[in-house]
This record gives sequence, C-alpha cells and structure tokens, in this order.
Amino acid sequence: MNFSHLHFKGHTVSIQTHILGYPRIGSKRELKFAEESYWNGEISQTEFLEKAQAVEASNWQAQVDAGLSLITVGDFVFYDNILTHAVRLGIIPTRFAEATKLNQVDQQFYLARGRAPECTDVAALEMTKWFDTNYHYLVPELNSTQQFKADFSDLFAQIERAKAFNQPLKVVVPGLVTFLYLSRIVDANNVVDTNNVETEKHACECGTDHTDLVADQATLKFIDTLLPIYASLFDELKARGVEYVQVDESALVLDLAPEWQAAFERVYNVLQRKDGLKLIIATYFETLGANLNLAVNLPVAGLHIDITREKQGEFFWKKVIDQLPTHKILSLGLINGRSVWASDLIGLNLLVQTVKRALGDRLWLSTGCSLLHVPVDLRSETIPAEVNGKLAFARQKLDELVTLANGKIYPNEKLSKAADKAFDLVGQERADTFEDRFKAQQQKFNLPLIPTTTIGSFPQTAEIRAARAAWNNGDLTNDAYEIAMKKEIAYAIEQQEQLGLDVLVHGEAERTDMVEYFARLLDGFWLSRFGWVQSYGSRCVRPPIIVSDIARQNPMTVKWIQYANTLSDKIVKGMLTGPVTILNWSFPPAHRTRREVCLQLAEAIRQEVSDLQNAGIEIIQIDEAAFREGLPLRKAEQAEYWNWAVKSFKHCSSSANIDTQIHTHMCYSDFKDCLPQITAMDADVITIETSRSGLQLLEVFHEQGYPNAIGPGVYDIHSPRIPSADNMRTVIDGALKTIPAERLWINPDCGLKTRNWAETKTALTALVKMAKQVRAELETA
Repeated sequence: MNFSHLHFKGHTVSIQTHILGYPRIGSKRELKFAEESYWNGEISQTEFLEKAQAVEASNWQAQVDAGLSLITVGDFVFYDNILTHAVRLGIIPTRFAEATKLNQVDQQFYLARGRAPECTDVAALEMTKWFDTNYHYLVPELNSTQQFKADFSDLFAQIERAKAFNQPLKVVVPGLVTFLYLSRIVDANNVVDTNNVETEKHACECGTDHTDLVADQATLKFIDTLLPIYASLFDELKARGVEYVQVDESALVLDLAPEWQAAFERVYNVLQRKDGLKLIIATYFETLGANLNLAVNLPVAGLHIDITREKQGEFFWKKVIDQLPTHKILSLGLINGRSVWASDLIGLNLLVQTVKRALGDRLWLSTGCSLLHVPVDLRSETIPAEVNGKLAFARQKLDELVTLANGKIYPNEKLSKAADKAFDLVGQERADTFEDRFKAQQQKFNLPLIPTTTIGSFPQTAEIRAARAAWNNGDLTNDAYEIAMKKEIAYAIEQQEQLGLDVLVHGEAERTDMVEYFARLLDGFWLSRFGWVQSYGSRCVRPPIIVSDIARQNPMTVKWIQYANTLSDKIVKGMLTGPVTILNWSFPPAHRTRREVCLQLAEAIRQEVSDLQNAGIEIIQIDEAAFREGLPLRKAEQAEYWNWAVKSFKHCSSSANIDTQIHTHMCYSDFKDCLPQITAMDADVITIETSRSGLQLLEVFHEQGYPNAIGPGVYDIHSPRIPSADNMRTVIDGALKTIPAERLWINPDCGLKTRNWAETKTALTALVKMAKQVRAELETA
C-alpha cells in the first residue's frame, strides 16, 4: 500500500487512542473456517478455540504494532456480541432446554443455529439487522419471569490473555439499557416451536414487531434485576486491574421515548463508580440528537461520539463540547469505521487541534464505530492506480488514528475531492395498475392457486466453487467454465421439476454473491480480493467499492436465464439485484451522493430488465433485500431516502410489459413503518422472510391494506434445521388469514446457496407437499 497520506515517527502519542472494536473474522477469514470445521465435526472444540484465540491475539497485536494507547478487549466473540452477552446472562429460551448440558461456546451456536452436538434441533433465535448496517445480531428472548444466571468467566479469561501484551486495556460490554432495547419478551408458555413461528403476535406481551430496532418497553421491567449483575461485573473488572470500560449504549442515537431516556438516568445513577473504574459510554452510527443533554450528564467518566455521521456543516461535536462537564473524557470518533476510503488527515488534524485546545488531556481519539464493518487489511491487495493511496481498511485506520494523535501529518495529494456533479434521472414507472397487470398475468401464466417458487439461488456446491477457482486462476478456459456452469444450471432445473415447483429459477451457479456478480459486470466498481466483512456468524461478504460512474455495457444475466428457459416448459424467473441493495451492500464513493449512485444503478438494471423481457423471460425478480437497511435512524431524515429509493426501484421495472410479472424480495425488515413505501414500489409479487420473525409481519400487510401479491417464507434457510411439512402448514394457514388465496405465493425465506442439496431437497419436498395439500382443500371448499 502507498502510505503517502500518513507520516509518523515511532509511537510517541500525545493523545489517548483506542478503537471501539476490530474485525473478528481474521485477515483470511480464519474464524469463519474454524467455526464451520467445528460445526461439521472436523475439529474438536479445543482446536476451534485455539484457532479463534490466534485471531484474537493477532487483533491485539495489530493494535500494539500501530501504537494505540489502549488495546480493546471483549469485542472478539464467536457469533455476535449481543448473543454472547445473552448467554453470559443465562438467557436461554425454554425451547433450548437441552442447552443446560452444553458449555457457553456450544450454547451460543445452539441459539444462533438451532443445532448443537447431542441436542434436538429447534428453531433458532430471530436474526435482524444491527441498526442501519448489513451486520446482523440475534435478538435475545426474555420470558416474563426471566431469571438471570450471570457467568462472565470467558470475558475474564480474555482479559488475562490480553494482559500478556503488557499494554493498558479497555474492556467492552454491551450497555444494560441498549441490551434491553434490542431484546424482546416472549411468553415461554405460549411459544409454539413451528420453525420459530409463534402464535398470533409472536406471543409478545406488547404485541409489537421487534425487527429493526422497534423496542419493547416491557423489557424495562428487568432493569432492577440486571443492575446488581452489572455492578458485580464492574467490581470484578476493577479487581482484575481494569481501568477503563467501554459501555456500548448505541440506543442513545435513536429517537427515544421518555421511558427509555429515564431508564438511562436511572441505570447510571446506580452504576456510577467511585473506586477509580472509569466507564466510557460509547455511542455510534449517528449524533446524539435530542439525547445530547441526557448523554453528557450521565454520571460516568466519559462519552464517545461518532462524528463521521454528522452532516456537512452540522458541527454537532461543538454542542457536545459546550455541554460536557469539565471533568469528563470525550472520545472523538473521527475515523470512519464504515468506509474504506482514506481519511482527510489534514482536515481532521485541524479539528483535533481545535478540540484539543478546549479539552486538553480529556480528549481521546477513536474510530466512529467498530471496525467490524470494514475489511481487515489492505496490504494483501493489488490496488488499481485510480484508487491507490486513497483507501484504508481496518489495519490502516489504526495508523491513521496514531498519526492524528502524533500530529505529524502532511497532505495526501491523491485525496483530491471531486465536486458532486448535477445528476438526475427522470423516474419512469409502469403505466398499468396492479389490477390490470394481475389480470393479464393470470391469463398468460395460468399458474395454480398458491404457486410455489424459490427466492433464486441453489446450493453453491464444492464443484461450483472448484470450477470458479480454476477459472479465476486461469486454469479453466471461458468456454469450459460456461459448460461447467450450464451443467449446474441444468441440474437445478431438473431437481426443481422433480420436486414439482411451479415457477423455477436457474439457481445462480455462476454468481458468487448477489451484489458482487453485478459489480464485476458494471463499470464503476473495484473488487478487492480479500476485502471480506462479517454479515452474521460465519457468513462473510466482500462488498464492492464504487470508484466512478456506474454504467452497463452489455447484458449481464440474459444468456444464463435464456439457457435455463430452454430446459423446461415451466416459467423460469429472471434474477436481478435491485439498485438500493447494490448500493447498500457496496462501499459508496467518498464524494458523491448515495442518491446519485442509486439512480445510475437503477438505469443499468432497467436496461437488463428490457433485455430479459426481449429474450422471452416472463417473470423477473428484482431483489431489494437491503431496501430498508439504508434508512436513516432518525425519522426526520427518512423521507428523502424513501423518495429516491422508491423512485429507483420503479425506474428499474418501468420497461416491463403489462403481462411481465415483476417480483421483489425483502428479508429481516420492519415493515410496519415503511409499508406505504413498499406499496409505492408497486412490485407484482413481494416475497418476505417470515420463519424467524413471525406472522406479525403478515398482519402488518393485512392491517395496512397491501394490495399486491405476497410470498411469505415458510423455511428458515439460515439454520441447518429442516422444518416439517406441518411446520410449514402453520405459516400457510396464518398467511391465509391475512392474504387472499389468489394473491398468495409459497417460498423459502431467502436464497438457498448456503444450504446443501440434501437439506434443500428435503425442505422443498415438504414445501411443495403442503402447498398442494392446502391448494386441494381450497379448490374443494
């Protein structure tokens, strides 16, 4: 890497530096492969822990090598930090009764995957997005009489391992209030273990939807029980020589109800320390907004704020400094933990010097959020000339921090800022109403009642991965690779016909990832080789980096879908990824608006829709799995996002004929507060995740009057557990209470690329069997 934007001598740091967290997957995804080997029974738990602790140690070593003042301990977990914290607190839902015979490692995996050694498969915990990121967390389930059995022995063991580095430590723990905010109450007596679908409103005491940060105030009842546990934890940390504790209270950046604001005051008035242990409240992903006065006056030693999310010219950090009590530390998060672009160290240095004059030694420097959201290290990459010297992954961001603390900086001439250009796209949309389209499509397709389909991908087998690797390495010609992929496509079509699915897919054998595939074929992207980022558990993605204008030179999917279409008399869907999802699952450019980029992507996808349609493809699915993900956390800022996001999708489908059916897919989203926008997208069919989050999502569509067709997921593909036909019947029956049968589709929750063929066939056999049974009952009723 070209380090021309950095200049430092030694590691003499004049300002305290630290990070909120570091990527835990390893520079070559070592943790992912260790986890999967352990789950498959290929290595023992002892061997797994050895591999995991090697990654943990390398993370600490990176912080030591960079010269950070404090190394961060407690951010390294096996699946996600909220799940780990729940297990440490003994929060084990009733259906996981067999977890009592497992240690904490296996308990975490059991709750996350629904499977553990010598245990019965059960429904995994609900999984949802971590604020407005593509990272996921497992939602803790509390019952109304929840008892806690705290065991932080694994955290204490981490601290002892970290002491071997002979550096000052800072320990990270989830904040009590935010943990409760992200949890939900489930009445254990009413849970029905049917692929994680509970009766009626998910058996939740408040009857609300808990996906995507919609809090259940009923969880506040557990404050009194958890307060002594937290106090005891802090006592033990102090006894072990810990001086600083980073308490992640990220809920402080949200629009909080008065009850939650009061909870923060109550909790930290009890937990305030007088023994020298310094609690640093950490917030990120947004400014404090209306919670500013609350946050700065909590009785703790310091506050961390993320200034990388401030709008241009906002200077919210000045308001924080003005109101911050004179004894408190301010940790300034000024290195963007969600961007791969190098920082403007000249500009940031001027800001640091200004704040330093106001705060003196009370100023700390940090990343805005955890570096979990960016790739690990740029040094393994071959970087194209147009972006060389302009990028910084996690390891390089450590150097940026130390450089700022040293104040020995000179300009990086490669970070010139290109001005945003005027850009707009006259948003086109389909002229026909859904009613007219639906009638024309029904007449054309003659599909059975409640047709069955899948979301798009089928298993990425070892044969597929081997062929792709050989092709990428130059050991397989283009023609040979195409033959290999067509063989896999033919197999997927054959299996679907044998299973009896009504609308088929080509299986996406040729695609590594639903975003990366299109990024390779569009102008304007650069794809790293090792730029992996954790999405959930062992699932890693490699987000493309948008470096210039987006343009489509040639068709991207037509030859594959057209080939699949020749193999069956049934309809084969064309599969595309929508512009909002491509944008949200890529690293956006440094100096262009997200709206501009999204509209460029929309035009590229519109062109692909036209070519698919001209090639005889009658159903086209434009996946928008991340449609809600980019929604600003503050309600006041959401209207603008929805405007261009909906406009982009409608432009994509605007060239579709009246009898061309447009599908879209969304997963793990809170539909309650955005159904008007989803309705405005005007897709003919929307498929949604239902198995983990419950039938309350369908109730939202029913209550708010969604007019188009819906396909609820009846099979949780993120768990190795295979549901029975009866499990799926529960979802179908629930769906029929809210969706007219003529507008109901049946499908899995998501794509099947992460599953194997044996699991897939068994699950889809049950899906088709139950759909046919219900169809027969409806036709004879």
